[in-house]
Amino acid sequence: MEYIELGSTGLKVSRLCFGGLVIGPLQKNLSVEEGGEVIAEALKQGVNFIDTADLYDTYKHIRRAIDITGIRPVIASKSYAYDKEGAKKTVDRALTELKLDKIDMWLMHEQESENTIRGHWEAFEYYLDLKEQGIIGAVGISTHHIAAVRAAAKILEIDVIHPITNKAGLGICDGTMDEMLDAIKDASRAGKGIYGMKPFGGGNLLHSFRECLEFVTSIPFIHSIAIGMQSIEEVRMNVELFNDLENGLNKVTGYNPQNRKSLHVDFWCEKCGACVQRCKQGAISLDEEIEINTEKCVLCGYCSSVCPAFALKIY
Repeated sequence: MEYIELGSTGLKVSRLCFGGLVIGPLQKNLSVEEGGEVIAEALKQGVNFIDTADLYDTYKHIRRAIDITGIRPVIASKSYAYDKEGAKKTVDRALTELKLDKIDMWLMHEQESENTIRGHWEAFEYYLDLKEQGIIGAVGISTHHIAAVRAAAKILEIDVIHPITNKAGLGICDGTMDEMLDAIKDASRAGKGIYGMKPFGGGNLLHSFRECLEFVTSIPFIHSIAIGMQSIEEVRMNVELFNDLENGLNKVTGYNPQNRKSLHVDFWCEKCGACVQRCKQGAISLDEEIEINTEKCVLCGYCSSVCPAFALKIY
């Protein structure tokens, strides 16, 4: 496994990052034991970087993997908190459930522009205070927006940017992949650590798996790529690929359409529209029924987090 310093953070991370969303209740919903075993396999195979979030509810899975292996990975988490009280609550929860006294990275989740970053500044100042105390190692943002990458590149206090990055530009809310790459390049030159998300568009681009992986791993200013993995077999496959990308990609024989994930709406949906408001991709609409635009949906599962009837599932 190749390791690289994440920008100017001083953190050395594996090129393959374990994306923690998939194993949690918004997607595969593995038990703590099952999810812990999957993460543990990644740690044993040399993956030392895990991305999660307050929303994902996977801290206990990560803790279980640490207990199984005795390996302490680099952990990045995220929060929607916009004030000190909310920030403290989410950081405290992470440290408590992870049973740690510090966390390596803390990001403001789903930032859209300089305006949203400034709107969350009270929370960000709390993270900066914890960074000074050594409780947080680095701070930053995650985003689907080019404007947020450009804004973050100019903010000295921001260490890390976690942008959506895939061959088709699927999930970018305000431009093209070429424009996103220009923004990421400028951010990297400014010393920011960059780790990409959704290289397969949440699963929508798996039909071009090889091309997608070749694309993201060839970008010199992206230090690590977060990939969601839901089984030990997937972990082993991805580790093998990242250990020898050139030869590993030649072994990719094809894509089984039966493995394609999709967003399902169960019959008991109350049609309240909460998911429509939550989806920042504009992939959900409500007329008489809930409709999913599969060309826009990145299969993040965030919509299910606001559904009062638990009627939305990804599988």
